[in-house]
Amino acid sequence: MAAQPAVGWPARLDRWLGWAVEWPAALLVLADIAVLFAGVVSRYVFHSPLLWSDELAAILFLWLAMLGAVVALRRGEHMRMTALVSKASAASRALLEALATVACGAFLAMVAWPAWVELSNLWRAAALPVGLGLMGMFTLLRLWRQLGSSGVKPVLQALALIAAVIALFWLAAPLFAGLGRINLLIFFVGVAGSCVFAGIPIGFGFGLATFGYLALGTSTPLPVIVGRMDEGMSHLILLAVPLFVFLGLLIEMTGMARAMIAFLAALLGHVKGGLSYVLIGAMYLVSGISGSKAADMAAIAPALFPEMKARGAKPGDLVALLAATGAQTETVPPSLVLITIGSVTGISIAALFTGGLLPALVLGAMLCAVVWWRYRDEDLSQVRRVPKMQVAKLFVIAFPALALPFVIRAAVVQGVATATEVSTIGIAYSVLAGLLIYREFDWRRLAPMLVDTASLSGAILLIIGTATAMAWGLTQSGFSRLLAQSMAALPGGAPMFLAVSILAFTVLGSVLEGIPAIVLFGPLLFPIARALGIHDVHYAMVVILAMGLGLFAPPLGVGYYAACAIGRVNPDEGIGPIVGYMAALLIGTVIVAFVPWISIGFL
Repeated sequence: MAAQPAVGWPARLDRWLGWAVEWPAALLVLADIAVLFAGVVSRYVFHSPLLWSDELAAILFLWLAMLGAVVALRRGEHMRMTALVSKASAASRALLEALATVACGAFLAMVAWPAWVELSNLWRAAALPVGLGLMGMFTLLRLWRQLGSSGVKPVLQALALIAAVIALFWLAAPLFAGLGRINLLIFFVGVAGSCVFAGIPIGFGFGLATFGYLALGTSTPLPVIVGRMDEGMSHLILLAVPLFVFLGLLIEMTGMARAMIAFLAALLGHVKGGLSYVLIGAMYLVSGISGSKAADMAAIAPALFPEMKARGAKPGDLVALLAATGAQTETVPPSLVLITIGSVTGISIAALFTGGLLPALVLGAMLCAVVWWRYRDEDLSQVRRVPKMQVAKLFVIAFPALALPFVIRAAVVQGVATATEVSTIGIAYSVLAGLLIYREFDWRRLAPMLVDTASLSGAILLIIGTATAMAWGLTQSGFSRLLAQSMAALPGGAPMFLAVSILAFTVLGSVLEGIPAIVLFGPLLFPIARALGIHDVHYAMVVILAMGLGLFAPPLGVGYYAACAIGRVNPDEGIGPIVGYMAALLIGTVIVAFVPWISIGFL
């Protein structure tokens, strides 16, 4: 849904509104960095914590998320599945594009009143209605442009089709009221799936499905959906997403990425698929630091993707491997999912940290096997092995860049900064390295980088927000307790329970982030596993890895679309390549499930 050029007064209005949104969004990124870094310095250096820093950062973050989503809508950068759209005829494609725009407008219109009702804390809650209103204005401007570029017919057809679907569902409301949990299939599988495959942006598709379920299948007050979106988008853990996105752009701009890649390419350039192995290892090193898989990927992809593309790697394969590494490293400490499991089940967090390292290595080895197979015939006849002295020289140059992940991890482990704050240390480190060591810091690129950060973060966070509302709807339906009761009654003992757990948590992972899923299902299922003789740490690893599979598997996995957004790759391109990686991860998960020693051998 790329933006089309506008002419006349719509063009002037679009430019003015774009400027009015992009600059505040960029400044909000800077403000959040400054507030969090000030908190770290005040607490660690002056031993005087800023009690207000987290609250202020949370308020600024929600505004950043919403204005970033507005910028992404204006630029046409919200993630969407376009497999069917790209294969359609010109006329059908114009209709589908108009349909996507009208569907976005329909969702924004539906949640406008609930958002206004939720307007209680002015400075915080106003972000949602203001952001939704601005997105509505840019949606109308987009429709105006489509009238000029595609003609009146497809726009009118899209308006009529969306109106007809809404009217049909509204008239069928009495029927939905009596269907009970069947509504979960109708809305969360049927409506959400149809929206995704029709090319409607993922976040809006999830939102439409959730709104339809709550409005037609339950008696839940509609402002709840806005409250759940607010909760999902404003969690302070997710503040690491824009900060690590900016850190990734900063690493590239300061020359750190180029120095690091030059060394890694010299070290492994003569190995078939060499930089793919580097990507797997790099994600293992940084994983869990930020508390968000999207932030972890954002810290790695900008540094590696350009060189990998230059060496002939296909964008779809890159984003597929990036998503797969996100699933692979879910158990690497200091993962906040591990901390959450410990807090809600009473399992030792130290034991979880110890048990999480080896399962991720097993899955990493499975991914390396797929990389070896795919690149076994790579032609490296023109690639010469770099002399050892040159490799050593490049290592010295790259050392400040290579040290960054270790600096970040040490800051978390030593208690200098929280998982959310640590990205600001990375940003400060990168700025100093760029100014003093690499002498590459283009001040002119700073503003566009901040706007890009806001846009990408907004696209990711809107998906997470609507997915959180969807997860809440699943919980309120009683689905979680029903699932626990069904799994407790399974025949076959521990092996069958583990097998069904892998299946169930893979499905749950596609619609739930790790932490909400653990909070919902951990207290219910861990006692059952314990009664069947399954070690708590072993079961925790199986659950986390299975959820990782679902979280990063298309077509519904939120993590997959986050990887595509970070890599700036169309989701269609990664679906084929990711199948092999996901199969390898599934095999690795099964190995971890049925070889308990991998999880508990070092306890």
